[in-house]
Amino acid sequence: MRESLRTRLFRWAFNLWPCFRGTGTRVAFIAADWSEIRVRLPLSWRTRNYVGTIFGGSLYAGVDPFYMLMLIHRLGPEFVVWDKAASIRFRKPGRSTLSATFRVDEVEVAEIRRLLREQPKVDRTYAVDLRDADGVVHAEIQKVVHISLRIPS
Repeated sequence: MRESLRTRLFRWAFNLWPCFRGTGTRVAFIAADWSEIRVRLPLSWRTRNYVGTIFGGSLYAGVDPFYMLMLIHRLGPEFVVWDKAASIRFRKPGRSTLSATFRVDEVEVAEIRRLLREQPKVDRTYAVDLRDADGVVHAEIQKVVHISLRIPS
């Protein structure tokens, strides 16, 4: 799927947002239906740590918000979506540009909707890897996202 004008504008705004810009990560692609997001994290003066590799904070911060944002857009306004927990496992020092691809397919969206018909809230765990150009994993991140139906006020 391609980007839409709306997701392209969102990508540009996100890359200019000071909070995210400070991580050194750049959003490279957002699918028109929010089913896929791709990010890139280069080794640069902004992301380099004391020993010359990508700072662990940049590794995590660069992937932090995306599953939550994807689910907010895929599920719609009748759902509450929050990040609940996260973990990161550093596998190798980042010495080059790393990238990550986030995917939330229609099967996952349908499963969330089904579960929320049976219970008031659900927690889902998603994994994403930061990889170099050769596909070598440098960091494994797990995100736990809380989802519930919005209670009308």
